[in-house]
Amino acid sequence: MTTTTGPTRITGAVGTAHTRIEGRDKVTGAARYAGEIPFADLAHGWLVVSTVARGSVRSVETAPVLAMPGVLTVLHHGNAPRVDADYIGLLGQPDPIVGLFQSDRVPCAGWPVALVVAETSEQAREAAEALVVRYETEPHDIEFAPDRPGTYTPEPRETMETDKGDLERELAASAVVVDARYSTPEEHHHPMEPHAATVRWDGGRLEVHDSNQGSKWVADELAKLFSLDPASVRVLSEHIGGGFGSKGVRPHQVAAAMAATVLHRPVRVVLTRRQMFSLVGYRSPTTHRVRLGADADGRLRAFGHDAQNLTSTVKEFVEQSAGFGRVMYDADAHRTANRLVRLDVPTPTWMRAPGEAPGSFAVESALDELAERCGIDPIELRARNEPTAGPVSGLPFAGRNLLACFEEGARRFGWAERDPRPGVRREGRWLLGTGTAAATFPAGAAPSTAAVTAQADGTFTVRITASDIGTGARTALTLIAADALEVEPGRVQVRIGDSDFGHAMVAGGSTGTRSWAWAIMAAAADLREQLALGGDIPPEGVTARSDTSAAIAALPEKERHSYGAQFAEVAVDTTSGEVRVRRMLGIFAAGRIVNPLTARGQFIGGMTWGISMALHEEAVRDRASGAHVGPDLAGYHFAAHADVPRIEADWVDDPDADDPVGIKGIGEIGIVGAAAAVANAVWHATGVRHRDLPIRPDRVLLAGTGAGPDGSRRA
Repeated sequence: MTTTTGPTRITGAVGTAHTRIEGRDKVTGAARYAGEIPFADLAHGWLVVSTVARGSVRSVETAPVLAMPGVLTVLHHGNAPRVDADYIGLLGQPDPIVGLFQSDRVPCAGWPVALVVAETSEQAREAAEALVVRYETEPHDIEFAPDRPGTYTPEPRETMETDKGDLERELAASAVVVDARYSTPEEHHHPMEPHAATVRWDGGRLEVHDSNQGSKWVADELAKLFSLDPASVRVLSEHIGGGFGSKGVRPHQVAAAMAATVLHRPVRVVLTRRQMFSLVGYRSPTTHRVRLGADADGRLRAFGHDAQNLTSTVKEFVEQSAGFGRVMYDADAHRTANRLVRLDVPTPTWMRAPGEAPGSFAVESALDELAERCGIDPIELRARNEPTAGPVSGLPFAGRNLLACFEEGARRFGWAERDPRPGVRREGRWLLGTGTAAATFPAGAAPSTAAVTAQADGTFTVRITASDIGTGARTALTLIAADALEVEPGRVQVRIGDSDFGHAMVAGGSTGTRSWAWAIMAAAADLREQLALGGDIPPEGVTARSDTSAAIAALPEKERHSYGAQFAEVAVDTTSGEVRVRRMLGIFAAGRIVNPLTARGQFIGGMTWGISMALHEEAVRDRASGAHVGPDLAGYHFAAHADVPRIEADWVDDPDADDPVGIKGIGEIGIVGAAAAVANAVWHATGVRHRDLPIRPDRVLLAGTGAGPDGSRRA
């Protein structure tokens, strides 16, 4: 046994720049991802997806494929293991795409209909492409349009709709009214690492090596689906090459588990880029009607936002875009609603800043239109409508430094030198313009557990089912633990991505690091109390455990959000219609910044995605087939290096006196408002409003340029 004097008192790790702890492993190839971990006797599965948009499987002609070299089995609805028909997923409703091969029904193009398993990946792919599946087809409907037949308000209505005051009366009494429609297209995640899972049975336990955003979540869902004791499922996700909301419980994990059960050997299933367009979710296209009514001085009397998205016929998913304005701007009357329409398409899912990203484009564009019509600077207009409490909830704000973001951003961007008139700045064939928009995203926390162990050699080990999807969470948690233990970060090892470590929040909703930090801090405080008693540390160490459920439940009810101000300068080519973003600046109020190095990367990453959203990203479906046109990264364009200008991101102090953690989450707010800032800059450059994303060259050319001083011409 070793005697310890406890942690050496060292503070200040949090708030200092620190390179990624696992960075060397990643760049040298030492880090193993779910599709790379070697296993003896490993078999490979390849999913086969439907080529029709609606109907049923009539036959799966397996005999020729089973005779091909290396093929081990073909699973489909006629022979696949049965799963729990009453399985209820995370959103409280069944998910048939996860209940794999349980029916012959085909609700959309790209639906999984079979899994071919072979000795090698190449053999599995060749056989999968040779498999003949015959269908009974039915007419399909993929047409998404505002207020089309079948549109409805989902439940629970109290969260989908809000209504305060008399909107129609306040609109009628307003001196200035904006009533406009906006739209965003279908968009896709596509992290660098495709979705992959390697599954085996090990000593009576189902062991899953997977790329996901929450190992315990996936383990619990698989246990329910296969009617297993939760303790008999272990999911490991040490390294994840990006997620953005798409990496949850998906068909590839279920398919691999089925095959491993049938074949009694490890099975790996990796999705292709084309399959990811239909199997892992996406951001639904959205339409918006925003109605603003204001006095002549720009004070809002009426705020209305009706948002609509599509969902599949088999599962309901709501892109809650109308939630953005509920916390942003005060008005005498406030009405918002999220609406849905069911179509023969795959089910959408969370995608970076779900709701807020498309919602902010609509609302912040409309605010810019209102500022233009009132003849008021866009920042001043927002200041005049700054609420003192939640505009809908009435709750106090747990810190709201939005105006501080605008003040600092305007100073650094040079906003005061801006000529408010559109279409007056020109460099040769380029028209120049600047725009701004506000950002917000909820700052939540969820109950989590953690264990912190003092080792006999003077080091400390943290175990928590966190997930680092590229955000730098592993490094941030090391700094947090080091400060909580008052030791150097080098004495702390943080282990994550193992469902055996217990319940913890998933990496999503910008709540991961805050939730995990809270649990680590609580366990570390308990451990320090134990060590303060003195004595020897046994070889197995001294461990303290935490569960933050009670502490989080005791938080006073407030509006808890991050905020930000986005600024963009664009150049528009009047001959080609090309839009170039020349520079962007984002200033954020996002609580305690743990690691400035990776935090800045997260902000800039979101802002880059905002450029992509504004100018490039758009998935298109073919009406005849119901499938995507060009479902690959050649046909689906997103911002590349040449599209990304100088982007700066920084932050202002944003303390929360009654929050023991102080972290608000930064993974998503960087994209919020970014597309609107670009679109507003395009108006300022050309005098033409673009209310439909992306702002493609053809749309710019068709809309034309050269508006009058009131900027009245719009696309």
